[in-house]
Amino acid sequence: MNDIVLTLSCEDRPGIVALVAGFLADRGFTIRDSQQFGDVDTGLFFMRVHAANHEVFDIADLQLELQSSVAAPLAAEARIHDPSVPLRMLVMVSKQGHCLNDLLHRVRSGSMPATIVGVVSNHETFRDLVEWQGIPFHYVPVTANSKQAAEDELRKLVATYEADSVVLARYMQILSNDLCRELEGRAINIHHSLLPSFKGARPYFQAHARGVKVIGATAHYVTADLDEGPIIEQDFARVDHTRSASDLTAIGRDLEALALARAVTAHAEHRVLLDGTKTVVFR
Repeated sequence: MNDIVLTLSCEDRPGIVALVAGFLADRGFTIRDSQQFGDVDTGLFFMRVHAANHEVFDIADLQLELQSSVAAPLAAEARIHDPSVPLRMLVMVSKQGHCLNDLLHRVRSGSMPATIVGVVSNHETFRDLVEWQGIPFHYVPVTANSKQAAEDELRKLVATYEADSVVLARYMQILSNDLCRELEGRAINIHHSLLPSFKGARPYFQAHARGVKVIGATAHYVTADLDEGPIIEQDFARVDHTRSASDLTAIGRDLEALALARAVTAHAEHRVLLDGTKTVVFR
């Protein structure tokens, strides 16, 4: 069987599921799994379908047919993905390596459907670790005077490695607004504390509008608004007075690694769809 993943988002209306199911059935696909969600607040509809076919087909041709038969009539954003093709990710890191180590292990063990095509750092700390695993390491220092040049180098690396995504695994530099816009929906960051932090009236309504999952370490898409990007995954832990600051640091690092790994995996499996300032994450 040859598998595909179809993702779709559009304004909610009757008949969307029937149209997608008919499109797949007409081309000999069997639906293995289908998930959908209609957001009553935004009026948008989201869908992810895993389907399979005994026949050989061309993904590009199927995408063109999807565009004309489904996306255009619905004014939808719809895509066909090949789940056998791993996500090509460029990882960025500074001096803390717990998230990098976790990603390296998951990719090497095959538990994450991704390939690390390169690692970029503003420090030399992890060169030996990365190169020992046969992965290119790029030292790109960042100073007040070299920030633009460093970002231009990152752009070149993304193009050279044909990276699908950029993962900030505790990369302690702020990306420019222009670069954030260029990487919109493709760059994932891990934040080492609770996000977002709401101020003013009706905080629960603010939290709902931002799609808060849990309280804890937060993995989110990078946007020009610092640490305000759509949340993909969060994790948390309860602690008490017996825990030292070192204990909290160790627990926090574990939470960061887990939240980032889950976010990257969901992104790689095409389970994350953008819903304005929040996300729909299918399980």
